[in-house]
Amino acid sequence: MPSTTTGTSGTDRVELAIGGMTCASCAARVEKKLNRMDGVVATVNYATEKAQVTYDAGVTVADLVATVEATGYTAAPPAPARPADGGDEDTADRAADGELRPLRERLITAVVLAVPVVVLSMVPALQFEYWQWLCLTLTAPVVTYAAWPFHRAAVTNARHGAATMDTLISLGTSAAFLWSLWALFLGHAGMPGMTHSFELTIARGDGAENIYLEAAAGVTAFILAGRYFEARSKRRAGAALRALLELGAKEVTVLRNGREVPIRTEELAVGDRFVVRPGEKIATDGTVVEGGSAVDASMLTGESVPVEVGVGDAVTGATINAGGRLVVEATRVGADTQLARMARLVEDAQNGKAAAQRLADRISAVFVPVVIALALGTLAFWLLSGAGLTAAFTAAVAVLIIACPCALGLATPTALMVGTGRGAQLGILIKGPEVLETTRGVDTIVLDKTGTVTTGRMTLLAVTAAAGTAEDEALRRAGALEHASEHPIARAVAAGAAERVGTLPVPEDFANVPGLGVQGVVDGHAVLVGREKLLAEWAMSLPQELAAARDAAEAAGRTAVLVAWDGAPRAVLEVADAVKETSPEAVRRLRELGLTPILLTGDNQAVAEAVAAEVGIDEVIAEVLPEDKVAVVKRLQAEGRSVAMVGDGVNDAAALAQADLGLAMGTGTDAAIEAGDLTLVRGDLRAAADAIRLSRKTLGTIKTNLFWAFAYNVAALPLAAAGLLNPMIAGAAMAFSSVFVVGNSLRLRTFRAAE
Repeated sequence: MPSTTTGTSGTDRVELAIGGMTCASCAARVEKKLNRMDGVVATVNYATEKAQVTYDAGVTVADLVATVEATGYTAAPPAPARPADGGDEDTADRAADGELRPLRERLITAVVLAVPVVVLSMVPALQFEYWQWLCLTLTAPVVTYAAWPFHRAAVTNARHGAATMDTLISLGTSAAFLWSLWALFLGHAGMPGMTHSFELTIARGDGAENIYLEAAAGVTAFILAGRYFEARSKRRAGAALRALLELGAKEVTVLRNGREVPIRTEELAVGDRFVVRPGEKIATDGTVVEGGSAVDASMLTGESVPVEVGVGDAVTGATINAGGRLVVEATRVGADTQLARMARLVEDAQNGKAAAQRLADRISAVFVPVVIALALGTLAFWLLSGAGLTAAFTAAVAVLIIACPCALGLATPTALMVGTGRGAQLGILIKGPEVLETTRGVDTIVLDKTGTVTTGRMTLLAVTAAAGTAEDEALRRAGALEHASEHPIARAVAAGAAERVGTLPVPEDFANVPGLGVQGVVDGHAVLVGREKLLAEWAMSLPQELAAARDAAEAAGRTAVLVAWDGAPRAVLEVADAVKETSPEAVRRLRELGLTPILLTGDNQAVAEAVAAEVGIDEVIAEVLPEDKVAVVKRLQAEGRSVAMVGDGVNDAAALAQADLGLAMGTGTDAAIEAGDLTLVRGDLRAAADAIRLSRKTLGTIKTNLFWAFAYNVAALPLAAAGLLNPMIAGAAMAFSSVFVVGNSLRLRTFRAAE
C-alpha cells in the first residue's frame, strides 16, 4: 500500500512514480488528466518522474493510478528512500543501469550501423554496384530495433489523440524507410549501379529512384543519443535524498543494563541512551544526559562556530561531537528527525518546481500537427488533381522527410555537449539542458555564507597584546596549549600560531575546562586560554585595551579568545570563519550580470553583517534554520524574482532544490551538490558568475540551433508539398543544417572565464 499523508479538511496526499514519459508534454498530459478528476490537485514533474497528488476522501489511490494508466502511462508509489549499508544503494544503481542498458544498446546499434549508411549515401565515389542493398540491410535494424521506443511512444500518443516529437520521428523514419523499400523493390532504385547524383535542381519526379535510408538511420541515431544522455542525467534525480540520508550515523553504541552495546541506528527507539565519543556523529536527535562537549553542526545549521553543549541541551542527529564524551537520550528517531525532515524538504522542493519544458518539445507541440496535416493535405491535393498515386505519395513522403528533425536532434545535444565540456574544463558542471532555461531570467542570487562566501574553517585573524607583552610570545604559549585540544577554535589558534612563530613547545601540564577553555603550564608559566569567564574564575579582569579589543572583535562577529599567564591577562586572539579572497571580486561580477546578491546564513546577525560589508553585499538574512532558507527563497519568488541560490552544506540542499537555479559548491557536501543544478568544482565563488555566463551562452546557442534547424525544414516544406523537392536537395539541406548546428555549437569551446 502507498504511504499517504493526511492533510486538512479531509484531504490526503500521495506521491506517485510515473513511468513511460518521454518528453515534457507527456507530463503535461498526465497532469491535465489527473486535475480533471473531482477533488484532485496534481503536479507532475517530468525531470523527477513523480506526481504529487492531493485528493479528497471520495478518491482512492487506485483511482489515481487507473487514470494515469488510462492516459497511456504507468503509476506506482515510489519505494521510500532510507539509509543504506551499501546493499540498497547497489540495488538502486543496478535498477538504474537496468533501465539505461536497453537504451544504451539501441544507441550503440544505431551508431554502428548508421555511420556507413550515411557515408555511402552522401559520398557518390563510395557507391559500389549494390551499395543500396547493403544500406538497406544496415538500416533495417536501426528503424525497427533501435527506433522502437519512438514507434511505441507514437502509438501510445496516437491512441490518446496526442502528437509529440516522437510522433514526427516515428512517422518520418518509417516513411523514409518504407518509401525506400518501395523504390528498391518496385521502383528503379534497386537496379545495379544506381547512384545518388548531385543535380541540385528543382524538378518534379515520381520518386521511383529516390531512397532515404540515410535519413531514417541518421535521425534515429542522433535522437537516440540525445535521449540516452538525458536519461543518464535523470537517473540521479534521487541522489540528493540518498546523500542526505547517508550523512546519518550507521551504527550507535547504546547503554543496556550498564553495558555498551553496538546496534544499527534504525534500531534506536525513543528513550534509548547512547554514547557519542569525540569525533563521532550523533546518531539521532536527543538530549544530553551526561558529559559536555563542542558540537560541530555547521553542515546542518550553517553555524560556523561549534556549539558548546552540556547536560540538558538538545543535540541533532548527523552533527559531529568535536570534544568530550557524551551520553545522549534519543528524543526523535527515524522519519521524525531533523535530517529526515530536511530530506523531505529537498524532495518537496524538487517535485514542486515547475517541469522544465524542453525547447524542442514546446515548438513541436505546434510543428508536429502542422507537418502531419500538411503531408495529408499534399497527398489529397495531388490525388484530386489527377497527378497519380506515385507522384502524390512522393510529395507527401517528401513533406515528412524534410520535416524529420535531423538537425533538430543535434541542436540541443551538441550545444550541451560542447558547453558542458567547456564548463568542466573551467570547473563548472551543468546537469542538463533544462537547467539552462532558467539562467537567462535569473535576477537575484542568494549566497550562503559558510563555505561559500567564507572558507568554512575557523581561522586566526588578529592578535592584540597588552602593553609589555609580545604578540609572538602570546601566540607561542596559547598555541602550545591549544595544540593539545581537539576543539575547532583551539585548532585554529594552534594552526595560526604555528604558521607565525614556528614550532610550538610541549605543555608541561594540560587540562581542558569544559565550555570555558584550557589551562596548563608552558615554559614554566601557568597559562589560561579561553573565555573571559575562565579568567574570572582566577580573579582576573581585563585591562581597558584588551576589553576594547574584545568588544571590537565581538562587534565584528568574531570569537574573542583570551590569553593569560602568571595571574594577568596578556592578549586577545580573534578567531572567525575567514572570507575567501576571491569573494568580493565574485560579488562584483555577479552584479555586472544584473544580479542582486543577498547573504543568507544560519550564523548570527553580527557575523553575517560583518561578512556582507567585507564583500559588498547590502541585503543580509541571518539566523535562519534550513526550513527558513526554503521559506526565504519562496518569499523572493513570490515577489516575482527569479532566484539563484549558491550553497555548499546540507542545510542548503532544500533551498538549492527550491531555487529557480541551484549552484552547489563542489567543495561542499554530496547532498548540496546533488540538489543543485550547477556544480562549481573549484569552490571559488567567481565560478558562479562564469557558470551563469556560460549557461546563458549555451542556451543562446541552443536557441540559434533550433531556429536554423526549423528554418531549413520550413523553407523546404513548400517545395516538398509542390512535388518539386529533389532528393539530393533534401539530403544537402539536411547535411548543411547539421553541419551548421555542429559548427555553431563548437564556438562554445572559445568561452573564457572572466579575468
